[in-house]
Amino acid sequence: MKKYVFLFASAVFMYSCGENKSTDANANKAFQDSAQSYLDSYNKKYQELSTISNEADWLSNTRIIEGDSSNTIATNKAQEESAKFTGSTENIEQAKKFLAQKDKLPELQVKQLNAILYNAANNPATIPDVVKARIKAETKQNQDLFGFDFRIDGKSVSTNDIDGILADETNMSKRLKAWEASKEVGKGLKNGLVNLRDLRNKTVQGLGYKDFFEYQVSDYGMTTQEMTDMLQKFNKELYPLYRELHTYARYEFAKKYGVKEVPDLIPAQWLPNRWGQDWASLVDVKGINLDSALKTKDAEWIVKQGERFYVSIGMPELPKTFWEKSDLYPAPKDAKYKKNNHASAWHMNYDQDVRSLMSVEPNSEWYETSHHELGHIYYYLCYSNPEVPILLRQGANRAYHEALGSLMGMAAMQKPFMENLNLIPKGAKTDEMQTLLKEALNYVVFIPFSTGTMSMFEHDLYAENLPADQFNKRWWELAAQYQGIAPPTTRGEEYCDAATKTHINNDPGQYYDYALSYILLFQVHDHISKNILHQDPHATNYYGNKEVGKFIADIMTPGASADWRKMLKEKTGSDLSAKAMLDYFAPLMDYLKKENQGRKYTMPELK
Repeated sequence: MKKYVFLFASAVFMYSCGENKSTDANANKAFQDSAQSYLDSYNKKYQELSTISNEADWLSNTRIIEGDSSNTIATNKAQEESAKFTGSTENIEQAKKFLAQKDKLPELQVKQLNAILYNAANNPATIPDVVKARIKAETKQNQDLFGFDFRIDGKSVSTNDIDGILADETNMSKRLKAWEASKEVGKGLKNGLVNLRDLRNKTVQGLGYKDFFEYQVSDYGMTTQEMTDMLQKFNKELYPLYRELHTYARYEFAKKYGVKEVPDLIPAQWLPNRWGQDWASLVDVKGINLDSALKTKDAEWIVKQGERFYVSIGMPELPKTFWEKSDLYPAPKDAKYKKNNHASAWHMNYDQDVRSLMSVEPNSEWYETSHHELGHIYYYLCYSNPEVPILLRQGANRAYHEALGSLMGMAAMQKPFMENLNLIPKGAKTDEMQTLLKEALNYVVFIPFSTGTMSMFEHDLYAENLPADQFNKRWWELAAQYQGIAPPTTRGEEYCDAATKTHINNDPGQYYDYALSYILLFQVHDHISKNILHQDPHATNYYGNKEVGKFIADIMTPGASADWRKMLKEKTGSDLSAKAMLDYFAPLMDYLKKENQGRKYTMPELK
C-alpha cells in the first residue's frame, strides 16, 4: 500500500514541478519580450539621433569657414540631443533593471543593455551641465585644430605640403621649418585639451568609472592594468627588433643628411612623419616605384581601384550615395573653407549611408590609405544587416576595425598584388630584404609610438591627471624612452606637441586600438597566407580570391554581436599574440645585426 502512495505522491510532485517549469518559462519569455520591446525602441531612437548628429558633425569637418559658427551651433545641438537620450536617467534605470536579471536574457540582449550603459557613461543625465560643456569644448577643439592656418615663411601650406617636405626634402633648414610649422597648432590647443581632460573625466565618473582612460579600456572587457600590461608585453616582444631598426636608422639618416656625428636620439625633424611613427620612406626599394606608376593616374582612380579590389574578392560595389556624399579629394586651392585633413570613414545612419573623408592625391601613401579606409566602409556594410542590432553595429572590438582596414592596405602593397594590377613590371627584380626593411620601418616602428608614447601619455593625462605644466615635458620623455627620438630644440610648455596629433583631441583615450590592430593584422594575414592562399606571407595576392573575401566577410558580418576573443581563436586558431608579426620580420634581424656591426647602440638592451 505504501508503495502505491509513494508513486502517487511522486506523480503529483512531478506534475507540480512541470507546472512550475512552464510558469517559469512563460515568465522568462515575458521578461525577454519586455526587454526586446525596450531595446527595439532604444535602437530606433538611437539610430535617428545618431544620424542627425553625424550629419551635423560631417558638415563641421568638411566645411570649416572662419567666422561662420552655424555648423558649430548645429553640431552642438545635435550632440546635446543625442547625449540627453543616451545618458537619460530613464535609460540607465531601464538597462540596470533588465541586467539585474541578465541570467534570464539571451546573450544578444545582454550585449545591447551593456552597450546602453556604456553609452550612458559618456553622457550621464545626472550631470547635464558637464556633458553640455564637454560637447561644446570638443566641437571648438575640432574647429581650432582643423581650421588652423599652417604657415611656412608666412605662406599658407596644407598638411599634405608639410608631409611632402618631411618625406623628400634633404635641406635641413627647410625640414626644420616644416616640422616646426606642423607643431604651431598645438599652442592654441593646449588650454582646450586641459579643459577636455577635466570634462571627460568628470563625465564618466558620473557612472562610476575612475577616469576616462579606464572608461575607454572597459570597452574591451579589460581593466586599465590589464590593458597597459598587454601593451607593455607587445612592446617588449618587439623591442629587440626596434632597437636594431633605431640603430640602423640613426646612421642612415645621418648619411642622408650629411651629418658626421650621429646623435644618440634621432632628431624629430629628420623623420619623414610628423610624430616619428613611420620611417618607411628612408628605404627606396629598387624595382618597385609605385609613386612613379601612380603619377599617370588621377586621384579618382586611386579610390575606384580600391573599390575594384573589394569587388574582386566578392564584396558588393559601393552604394551610389558613397560617391555622391563622400569628400574624397583636397579642397580646391581657391576654396573659401577648410576641411579636416585626416582620413576617416563614416557610418552616417548605421545602415547603408557610408562615406569617407580624405584628401586623396595620386601617390603610394594615398593608394594604401584608400584601401584602408574602404576596409572600414565595407566593415560597416557587412554588419549593417538584420541580424545585428543597431547598437552592436560596431567592430568586434575597436582594434578589429583598424586591423581589417590595415590588412587590406598592406595586401594592396605586396609585390604580387601590384604586379597583378600592372603597377609594377611583372617579374621585376627586387631586393626582398629591402622590401622587408621598408615594411618594418612602417609596422614595427609604429608599435613603440602607439603602445608607448601615445598610450602612456593619454594614460598619464587621464588616469594620473598629468599637470598642464608638464604636458610637453612628459610627451618628449615618452618619445625618448619608447621611440628614441628627440625634438630639435628644447620645447617649453608654451607648446603642446601631443595635441598636434588628431586623436588626442577627437578620438581620445584609445590609440592603443591601432597598436592592437597591427598585432591582429599580422595574425589574420598569417592565417590567410598559409591556410587559404598557401602563399608566402611576404608575397601574397588577395586580388580576385573569393575565399579570402568570404573569410574576411565572416569576421566583419557579426559586428560587435560576436565575442572578439572567441572569434579570433575560432578564425586563426590562437589568442591575440605578437608571434605572427615577430615571425614575419624574423629574417630581418640577422640582416640588421650585420648592418649595425661597429655602430653604437643608444637604446638600452632589455634586462
